[in-house]
Amino acid sequence: MTHIVNGLLVKDEKILMALRSPERRTYPAMWSFPGGHVERGETLECALARELSEETGIQIETATFLSRFEVGSNDKTEPMTFHFFVVRNWLGEPQNMGDEHSELRWVEFAKASSLPRLALPFYTELLSSLRRS
Repeated sequence: MTHIVNGLLVKDEKILMALRSPERRTYPAMWSFPGGHVERGETLECALARELSEETGIQIETATFLSRFEVGSNDKTEPMTFHFFVVRNWLGEPQNMGDEHSELRWVEFAKASSLPRLALPFYTELLSSLRRS
């Protein structure tokens, strides 16, 4: 089982969305959130801090666990568990670092669910629960 952490950065009623690079093996050219694989021996929180630093250049001050979602295997991927954390406080200004994403974009909550090509259908429910909280 592969474990993935995602940071849902929230600021001024907007959420930071990440457009995955078209070269990515899983979910290419689809909207997702910054994050990535949990390495062996790493806690979810440490993986989240590392991934957000690598992908956006920020340092997390506080992160709150929001939800977990499991995706079964198919021909291309093994089973994955996604762990979502809300991040409202961080140091630095998020910027697109590396080549995992082709774009980072602040999106209003009301519009985030209707972005074309969301990586997982579960994101709609996730964004709705986040918007209500």
